[in-house]
Amino acid sequence: MWSLLQIFNALVPKDAGSKKLARDLPYGSAPRQKLDIYAPHASGGPLPVVFFIYGGSWMDGDRHNYDFAGRALAALGYVTVIADYRLLPEVEYPTFLDDCFLALQWTNDHIAQYGGDRNYIALMGHSAGAYNATMLALHPDYLAGSGFSQNIQCVVGLSGPYDFFPFDGKITIRTFGAVPHPRSTQPLEHVTKAAPPMFLGTGDKDGLVYPRNTVALSQRLRASGVLVEEKHYAALGHPNTLLALSRPFRHTAPVLKDVATFLERYLARQKAGAVAELS
Repeated sequence: MWSLLQIFNALVPKDAGSKKLARDLPYGSAPRQKLDIYAPHASGGPLPVVFFIYGGSWMDGDRHNYDFAGRALAALGYVTVIADYRLLPEVEYPTFLDDCFLALQWTNDHIAQYGGDRNYIALMGHSAGAYNATMLALHPDYLAGSGFSQNIQCVVGLSGPYDFFPFDGKITIRTFGAVPHPRSTQPLEHVTKAAPPMFLGTGDKDGLVYPRNTVALSQRLRASGVLVEEKHYAALGHPNTLLALSRPFRHTAPVLKDVATFLERYLARQKAGAVAELS
């Protein structure tokens, strides 16, 4: 049976000027370790890259249901990568993070073959995907020891859980309850002054991942001297920050416009050496 997101993705009109450039590329040997690549129809040279991670409570998700997001980001002028990763109960924490990092490493190593510039990569995610993206950027086990951390120019997180310990919900207890050092699972705990600039957006009507997560991480980043743009969308609930990337729902809130402005400032313009500070 098709999921609601699968039906939505199949029916929603996609952005003109973008295309799915490659599909089902393996970044590992497991069946779910595959990724798709989106790009503008035409470009004048290597383009900056957006590595997008979808959510699904670490238990659900399929990259094929996010064509609308990949096409929207590609239409902005970015080569966009969306990867599947293994989920619970097949794997436990932190294997889903390990998979995302492996896909990111593949992107760094191979994206030039698809018109991308590995020196200018943004991490982006929604919900559990925003958690994954921020953990890759902040946790010392990932980018800090990778040898390509300098290529990650910024992070975009939409409706992400960043500060949810102690665990008090079925999803977080199931996913993180058995971790020996539970505070280590929190993105907020790994903030340092070396973190890349971040855009953190949330819907004020989000009853699943409360906006306080975005507030807390933003405060910690600012206290560490990290550039952060915090956006609250008064009319949006949890899924709507993602759906607002699609053409039919862009009128609900300027999420895509705000993300585009942030990426232009911290990703695209860096190629011309024009790095601007957020006001």
